Parts: sequence; C-alpha cells; structure tokens
Amino acid sequence: MGQPLESAEGAGPFVTRRTWRRPEGETVVWDSRRARRRGTLSVRGPGDTVGRVSTAGPGSLRRLRRLNAVASGAFVIGGALFAAGAAVSQFGSGDPLVSAWVYLVGGLFFSTGGYVSVLQVLNAPRHSPDGGFQATAGWRWWGYEPMRVDWLSTFVLFTGTLVFGVNLLDSFLEGLSVRQVNRLIWTPDVIGCVLFLVSGHLAFAEICHRPWPCLRSRSLGWWVVAVNQLGSVLFMVSALAAFTRPATGSLVNVGIANWGTLTGALCFSFGGVLQLFERP
Repeated sequence: MGQPLESAEGAGPFVTRRTWRRPEGETVVWDSRRARRRGTLSVRGPGDTVGRVSTAGPGSLRRLRRLNAVASGAFVIGGALFAAGAAVSQFGSGDPLVSAWVYLVGGLFFSTGGYVSVLQVLNAPRHSPDGGFQATAGWRWWGYEPMRVDWLSTFVLFTGTLVFGVNLLDSFLEGLSVRQVNRLIWTPDVIGCVLFLVSGHLAFAEICHRPWPCLRSRSLGWWVVAVNQLGSVLFMVSALAAFTRPATGSLVNVGIANWGTLTGALCFSFGGVLQLFERP
C-alpha cells in the first residue's frame, strides 16, 4: 500500500483542514475545530454520497467532555457576573466597590475559562500522517504551539483575560488622578478588548478556513464564535465610552459603558451555553 495523498487548507500560515486520499479510495477529512471539540474525523468511501464519522479513543473523548464542561461553565458564570456588575453600576447603589468586587470575581471565572480553553487545544486528539487519530497522549498543562491557529486564538484569549485582571485590580485604587485612571484602568481595559477581538478573528479563521469571516448558520461552532465576537465588540464599545475626559474628569458616556459591558457579558454567557453542546 502506498502513502495517502494529502492536501491542506487554511488561513495564511495556519492549516485548519487536511484531506487524505488513501490508496484504497477512502477520503479522510480532518477539520481543526471539529477534531478538537468533538474528537471526530470525516471518512468517505469510494462511491459513497454520505460520509461516516470516525472518533478518537474513549479516553480522549472523556477528556474533551470534561474540559469543555469546565470552560463553558466558567464563561457562563463569568459572563453572568460581569452583567451583574454592570447592572449594579447602572441601577445599583452607586458604590463603585460593589461592582468592582463583582467584576473581579467574574474576571476569575473568565481567566479560568481562558486557561481551560488552552488546555482543550493542548489535550485534543492529534491526527496521524495516514489520516487517523494518534493514541491518547499524556496530560499537558502547558505548551507553546504558535503555528496552530486554535492554540494562538485561545492563548490570546487567555492573555486578554489576564490583562483585564490588571484593569479589575487597579479599579480598587483610590485617589487616582485622571491621567492615572486612564493609564492604570482604562488602558488595560482597551488592550484586553483588542486581544479578545484578535482571538475571535483567529477563531473565525479556524472555522472558515480563510483569513476573513464567513457565514455558516448551520454550524454550532460558528455560532459560538460569532456570539463571542459580538460580545468582544460590545466590550470594546464599552471601553471606549469609559475613557475619562481630562478636561472634565467624567467618562465619555457612562450609560454606554455600562450597557456595553452588560450586553457584551450576556453574549459571553450565552456563548458558554452554546459551547456546552459543542462536545463529543
């Protein structure tokens, strides 16, 4: 038997889909997101009009289910807490410490979800050169794989949650000047939003197999990415509205800042609910 012929697709330097044509006539398709989320490959025999699904080993599938449950749960809770913090800021007592504590706890859940998302990539089943799955490897707590778009997307997301953590911790500081507020609180907020947007764009590249977004309304994975990216856009709108004007010492628009955070957080929470079903 000869070696299977292999072709690759993707965005720029990133390979997001591989197709093997085996000498016996079978065609095997590895899709990056589907393989790491559901642990599946698509296999079609010669003359078949409908392909069948090939799955990774039971150990890999159990690992994927557990990681996905933790990540999705963390995003659901983190998003709900951020929405609650924004609601307290908009409708509550007006004490900034109350919303700051709610945001901080929510940020811990977001960071947990971001880190577990990286673990999902590192511990997902790997494809073999002949178009199958490799045996389940040992558990990995960290890894550096920048040429994988899924790793890069989740790593940027995790980094964004940590940058948001700087913003959340600095919000407890008192007696800051306007310049200090913008440097210590607003700037990390904007940087975190940019990182979230970059992560979402990379996630679109993975699921669309091209550098720009696509529309795939029948794909649950696409909806997870799209809803989360909408949340990132709303977070950025909120951050821009939260800039403190040096001349007046007031925010650009308090209402937009609070509502942007609230609606964006609900998007992330809803995205976490959707993600719960994107599993083996």
